[in-house]
Amino acid sequence: MTPASLRPVGFIPTRQAEAARAFYEGVLGLTFVSDDEFAMVFRLADDVMLRVVRIGDFQPAQFTIFGWEAMDIESSIDALAKRGLDFLRFEGMKQDGRGVWTSPNGNKVAWFKDPDGNVLSLSQH
Repeated sequence: MTPASLRPVGFIPTRQAEAARAFYEGVLGLTFVSDDEFAMVFRLADDVMLRVVRIGDFQPAQFTIFGWEAMDIESSIDALAKRGLDFLRFEGMKQDGRGVWTSPNGNKVAWFKDPDGNVLSLSQH
């Protein structure tokens, strides 16, 4: 089998496992599966695995490292905002009141950070 026919696995680094678990499970509502000395495992839609990996010190990337596609981005943002999630604003980008940027082709994106400063996103295509 080639990777095109296999289920993906996502990886996100963390320096602070307790805060990461509280965020991914409590704020984002992901299903916690397991925890060991290497990573915490969460299950996403379609049974996709997300591994939040314990690593030493690192500098978070200043770009999106993981995202979720939403059917209705505004409703998703509203639900996450009620859980205390703040969406990012970027200077020079035209974002609406929720922090959504609409691309020239009509796609919509909103960004937020996890406790380690990793940039994550919601998008609607």
